[in-house]
Parts: sequence; structure tokens; C-alpha cells
Amino acid sequence: MRISVLVTYFESMDEPKPKSNIGDLFDSARLEGRYLKICAPMVRYSKLEFRNLVRSFDTDLTFTSMIMADSFCRSEKARQNEFTTNKVDTPLIVQFAAKNTVDFLSATEMCYSYVDGVDLNCGCPQRWAMTDGYGSALLKSPELVADMLATVRRNFPSTFSVSVKVRLLSKSLKATIDMCRKLESSGITFITVHGRTPADKTNVPVNKDALKQIKDSLSIPVVANGDIFSLRHADAMHEITNCDGVMAARGILSNPAMFAGYEKTPLECIQKWLNITTEADTDITFQAMHHHLTFMAESLLTRQQRVEFNNLSKDKQRVLDFFWREFELQPQPYDHPHKIECTFDDTAYRQRVCVLDTLDEPINITCYQSENTDGAYFMTKVGESADIQVKEDVDFMDGSMFDENEI
Repeated sequence: MRISVLVTYFESMDEPKPKSNIGDLFDSARLEGRYLKICAPMVRYSKLEFRNLVRSFDTDLTFTSMIMADSFCRSEKARQNEFTTNKVDTPLIVQFAAKNTVDFLSATEMCYSYVDGVDLNCGCPQRWAMTDGYGSALLKSPELVADMLATVRRNFPSTFSVSVKVRLLSKSLKATIDMCRKLESSGITFITVHGRTPADKTNVPVNKDALKQIKDSLSIPVVANGDIFSLRHADAMHEITNCDGVMAARGILSNPAMFAGYEKTPLECIQKWLNITTEADTDITFQAMHHHLTFMAESLLTRQQRVEFNNLSKDKQRVLDFFWREFELQPQPYDHPHKIECTFDDTAYRQRVCVLDTLDEPINITCYQSENTDGAYFMTKVGESADIQVKEDVDFMDGSMFDENEI
């Protein structure tokens, strides 16, 4: 039995931060003969602090880290841990990993006031995601994906962006184009396409010809993703594919100033990161702060310096001393806007899951019992590792920045 899930949108609801119209951003860029420069949704990395950093270096649009929709819906703890924002954190799209309409719609409702759009992850190729039916596993069910997108689309204003991130299908380019057209018909604002299949490793070149043909086959904006490590790469991708946006992951993590034309991370960028991450009003952990600096400074350090820096774990002062000694950098006063105290109304979600729990629905949702749990995802993954290691594009790595399965 299929359940139609609808909500009523109230135009009068208060908005705690300014809104950006993502569709207008694409329109303006096209009229000006340029493309949008986009920071990808990177698990554990695309946090508020990093988003604010890359915006100061010509990034036009940012995404949150990929968030598990089921945990976001079920757990207040997960919501507060996984999502933070402030009043200058725009344009911003929240990306959810979801495999049913209830979770995707409900999570979108809860965060609507704080973001400018929502994105459905259908591109994560990691084994855990595929096994659990998330990410690239959804590419096998385009009808389900289209229904999820269409449901969210018809329940929110046209000014609110709804999008999806996909990969090339292994079967054929025609099959990929057909899938993208089906998703386009759901009314989405734009689509992001990574130029590899889920099975491809990072040593397989991105298929730019496929991206061009997909762009030529659709009327909505198309964002190209894969192997973008500099502004030169982004410009070349735009020139070859005529894409409306270029999304960077590994490249912008290593060099947050890449879209401003820097070939390697400038000291100015590291200085800003030190300023941001020493503010009292930040949720960034020492581990995340240290990992970002490891990536940013890699091209500036000798091998011996990299070894020394990588061993400065769990001691923030030693990290600060290192950058003062090597580059005469130290944290400076920085006017980083305070976080918004986000509130998430889960009333509609509670009602939906309790109704579904009384029906014979193969959706694996039980009646909402308590907001004090970590949520289904965290409950299953925390036991496996003290630090959850999942990834869309990148993750914390020991010894090397990326493994062969990453985007």
C-alpha cells in the first residue's frame, strides 16, 4: 500500500535567518556567462566553520555534511550534533541520506527555516551505504527517488531548492540520461552528477563527455562533480561540459581558497581557520580542526614537518605553537557570528510514523518513542567505532588523505 504524504506549508512561519534563492543564483550566473562554484557535502568536514571559511574565498554555494535523515528525524541529540548554522551561513543546502519519503520530507520540514534548499544523496558509493539502501543503492530505484523528490517539491515554495546528487549508471549513458530526465520531471531545481559510476575508483578519469551529454539533455541546471582540484580544473570542466555549476570536494578540502584562484593554500586562509576555530562559540572538535590543517598545510610543509604536525594530536596549544614557529601565525580576534539556537518541530514526523506503524508498510519505521536516543543510524554505528567513519567524499584518514573508494 502506498501512502501519500502531504503537509501544509504556512507562509507566515518565522525565518530566523536570511534566505537565498538558489534558482536565482543559477539564473544570474548563466546570464553573466559564469558558473556557480560549489563546496561539496563532505561527511565530518562540511561543517559551519568550514563553510564560512570557503565563502570568504569566492565559493558561491555550500552544502552541509551528509546527514542521516532517519537519525535527524528520530533524535534531538542527532539534530543538535549534526546541524549548526548562523545568520551569514547562506546560501546553504542541507543534504540528507534517506531511503523513504517520510524521513526525507520530515527532515526537510524540520530544517526548512535554516536552509535554502535540500538535497537527496544518491551518490555515496560506500559499502555501508549500499548495504543499507542509501546513496548509490537508490540509483536502482529511480521511481522511488523521483517520488521522494516530488513529494518534497510540492510541499514547499518554489523559492526553496530541491535537488539530488547522483552518479553515472554502469549500464549505459542512455540509461543515465533517462534516469536524470525522470528525476528532472519531479520538479527539482537542479541536479549534481558525479562523472564516475559507483564502482569506479578515483584513478578512473571523470567522464566529461557523459557530463556534457547529460547537460545537453536536461533543461534544469546541471552541476558537474569529480576531479576538481583547482580553479583551472573548474574552468575547464565548465568549458567542456557547459555545466551550470562545478562542485569540489577533495580539492577544496586541501585548498579552501581554490575557487579564488590560489594554486595552494595561502597563509591568509590558514590564518582565518586559526581565528575561526579558536572562537568560543564553535562546535568544531580538536580532531576536525587538526585534520583540516593537515590537509590545508600539506603543500606548505616538508615531509619532516608533516610527520611532526600529524603527531600533535589532542593538544591544541602545540598545534598553535607549531604554526607560530613555522609561519609566525597565531589566532587573532575574529568576528565570527554566533550560532543560531535551532529548534526542530518533529510533531508531523511523530504523527506520520505512528500512523504507518499501524499499517502493513514495508518501510521499517516503528512508532516514535523517545527523542533521547541517538537515532537508528548512530545506535548501529557508534558501537563499531568510537569515531564514526563514514564518507560521501572524504573522511578522517590515518596515514593518507584519501582511500581508493573516495570521490
